Amino acid sequence: MKFKIYAFAMLLLLTYSVYGQTIEGTVSDKNQPLVGATISVAGTSIGTITNLAGKYTLNLKPGKHKLTASYVGYRPVIQEITVAAGQSQTVDFQLITNDELNEVVVLGSRSAPRSQLSTAVPVDVVDIKQVAQAAPQVSINQILNYVAPSFTSNTQTLSDGTDHIDPASLRGLGPDQVLVLINGKRRHTTSLVNINGSFGKGAVGTDLNAIPTAAIKRIEILRDGAAAQYGSDAIAGVINIVLNDEVNKVNVGVTTGGLIGKHAENGLDGQTVQANLNYGLPLGEKGGHINLAASYDYRNAANRGGVFNGVIFSDYNDPALADVPGTPTGKDITDKELAKRGLSRKDFSTRIGQSANRGGALFFNASLPVSENAEIYAFGGLNYRHGEAAAFYRMPAQLTQNNDTIYANGFLPLIVTDNKDRSLAAGIRGKLGEWKVDFSNTYGENGVDFTVANTLNASMLKASPTSFKAGGYRFLQNTTNLDFSRFFGDILSGLNVAYGAEHRFEKYQILPGSEASYTNYGNARNIGTGVDGKPILVADPSGNISTRFAPNGNAFAGGAQSFTGFSPLNATNAYRTSIAVYGDVEANFTSKLLVDGALRFENYSDFGSTLNWKLAGRYQFSPKFLLRAAASTGFRAPSLHQRYFSATSSIFTDGIFVESGTFTNDSRVASLLGIPKLKQETSYSYSAGITSNLGHIKVTVDGYFIRINDRVIYTGQFSGNKTGTAQEQEIYNILRSANAQTARFFANAINTETRGIDAVITYNTRAGKGNFRADLSGTFSKTSLVGPVHASKLLAGKESTYLDDASRIYLEEAVPRTKVNLTLNYSLGKWGIFLRNVYFGKVKEATNVVTSQDIYNGKVITDLSVSYAFIPALRVTLGANNLLDVYPDELSVANQSSGRFIYSRSAQQFGFNGRFLFARLNFSF
Repeated sequence: MKFKIYAFAMLLLLTYSVYGQTIEGTVSDKNQPLVGATISVAGTSIGTITNLAGKYTLNLKPGKHKLTASYVGYRPVIQEITVAAGQSQTVDFQLITNDELNEVVVLGSRSAPRSQLSTAVPVDVVDIKQVAQAAPQVSINQILNYVAPSFTSNTQTLSDGTDHIDPASLRGLGPDQVLVLINGKRRHTTSLVNINGSFGKGAVGTDLNAIPTAAIKRIEILRDGAAAQYGSDAIAGVINIVLNDEVNKVNVGVTTGGLIGKHAENGLDGQTVQANLNYGLPLGEKGGHINLAASYDYRNAANRGGVFNGVIFSDYNDPALADVPGTPTGKDITDKELAKRGLSRKDFSTRIGQSANRGGALFFNASLPVSENAEIYAFGGLNYRHGEAAAFYRMPAQLTQNNDTIYANGFLPLIVTDNKDRSLAAGIRGKLGEWKVDFSNTYGENGVDFTVANTLNASMLKASPTSFKAGGYRFLQNTTNLDFSRFFGDILSGLNVAYGAEHRFEKYQILPGSEASYTNYGNARNIGTGVDGKPILVADPSGNISTRFAPNGNAFAGGAQSFTGFSPLNATNAYRTSIAVYGDVEANFTSKLLVDGALRFENYSDFGSTLNWKLAGRYQFSPKFLLRAAASTGFRAPSLHQRYFSATSSIFTDGIFVESGTFTNDSRVASLLGIPKLKQETSYSYSAGITSNLGHIKVTVDGYFIRINDRVIYTGQFSGNKTGTAQEQEIYNILRSANAQTARFFANAINTETRGIDAVITYNTRAGKGNFRADLSGTFSKTSLVGPVHASKLLAGKESTYLDDASRIYLEEAVPRTKVNLTLNYSLGKWGIFLRNVYFGKVKEATNVVTSQDIYNGKVITDLSVSYAFIPALRVTLGANNLLDVYPDELSVANQSSGRFIYSRSAQQFGFNGRFLFARLNFSF
């Protein structure tokens, strides 16, 4: 018996010595462990994959072996090892990304990162550090506008607060139909709602320019509906900003330049300076870090306006020049009066172009391992921008809007904004058993305060101040997430399961301005009849009787000219909560076939619940060819801004100034017109495409269809009638009390369909002694109104006001349907050359005057830069945006507003600033 036991023990020992030597280790990249990486042994069928911690274990017999670690999107690494009997070894692998497969992305999947060419839905990756070194653009919106074909953003003009916060679009949809994440966490939107003449009218977007470029490592743009994965707003797609985590290095960048073109004032305007600083420090001894970034931005205004050829002075300004001296009739006496005063028409120009801006930002990104399986992390920052934009010049002939004892020659009102933004996200992530867990809280707040300068309140007569605090907005968002995920390597060819929950709190406020900024001191109400038979009038700003009149007999306007302040009636303090749960399963049925399914339920405290799904998949026919497709439903909850915003503003519509009031959907005016309460937008979308890796050439082509039902619009202008029906009279009186002539609302009014194709071709090769890269990308899209306008019975016959022509054009044709980008990069030793041509397709003038709906042809904008590295740590770049000084088509006479405009402000392809020349210094140590 003892002999049998001894023999069995020897057999076990021999078996272990031959086959039981343990090889273990970790597979990672420079930032994190890689889950699901493959370890194979050459010449054998032995292999395994890494677990959630990136670790693997193999049993090998003694001898020499060749181990290969591989992972999609990374270059394989091979190590030769010698295994001795009875000896275990640790063999770690660090993989680096394979440039030939483009970037590795995490957006769109809660499984392991994968290459850009192997994702189930299209994802663009923008290396901000590389782009910001060579390209002329310095702000995030403009960088993406010239790099990502499906992304559109332009600086607006004469649009009040929108002059300072650029609306952005993905696939031609609204600014509020794209979700923005930072490090995978939801970013708050701005407090500003776009209500004036610009693309994105009625929408609330995210201020990408509040994030300094120095803080960003890369930007991932998911071009597909993703509401089931990430929640509300993700109808058009998702933009994920990945923050910099580099340590032990200081990066400094300074860019300066100006607009030097045929329309630049005095040959140079719009001077710009941007300074960026980034520095990272290691935290602890386990791979923690804190990366700090700061930026300073300085931008002067630019003017591309024409010379006003309308009435500047009438004989009311100088009755002596009337046909019957002392008896003015409104006759135009401009030329005589200009000569008399020693002025020219240029002295009365409106400043049309980019606003002035001063500001800075601080951002940080940090993580600290607290155990082998857990780390805490945090990121966030502060941004402050002080902006100054001009409104329309108020001419002396505009008697009801001016007081010649204050401004004898009229005035150019200035809208000044103080834009403050702050955010902080913190969380802990790690492992609980075999599950990855991430618990986080993300807080964000934006505030915009308005000052109206160089203006007056005409109803105050000579007592009017010339500057007013007009009030402002606040928006706060706090999001709490708990996420779980697990990769099962032994199910199918790999199965990833993820689920989680989200709670979001949102708060929106409108803060009133000073009394004089919104009050009409010439209004009164009738409280009876006196003994003399005359009405007894009592001063009352909400009254419907005017008592102060200009020389032409018309009532003086109240409130600050160009931007009426918010009154206590506009003051708002609204909030809501939402709760969501989601599940996500990503199954690798084989090494070639992947299917991803997601389901999300979300409940809002103010309008109810929604359930959405997504199904996506890809099939890898060969290493050179992949087919992918997706289908999903989506939703967008109306923003608090759209539910509760109310104000009176001066707008310029079809050649005339109008004081227009925005009213909430539960207001009396809305009830009288039958405007319904807001509800969610819903959508469904389909996409399909191919990717191909042909060595030096990489190709992706994706087509898509997006249907949006009950889309929220900002209506046209409704008005009452002082002598009309009882309903019209009540509307008239309500508008008078709000210091307004017309009323506008937010409403679920239309259905739209968007179709398009995105294509990207990349070519990389050695050219002589240097490296050459060419990128050709294009987007071809079309958004169309489908079916009738959803008007109530009370609005029958007024559908063209509910959705006017200008609003329809903003949706369908005010941004280019076609954009094509060809970028060439060549590096040779210390030299670098960057050449880019972008074609911006045709657009249409957004106006209600059908005969003035001009078409503006497509144009090509050329960017060029040349850089030289004096030493590896110091590089100087010189270049130009719009090298050839190209401008959009000029406006027809009918759209020039008496010569004020040369180029359209409503249908902007690429702006009309002209040539921008710049110099840049990049220094690192």
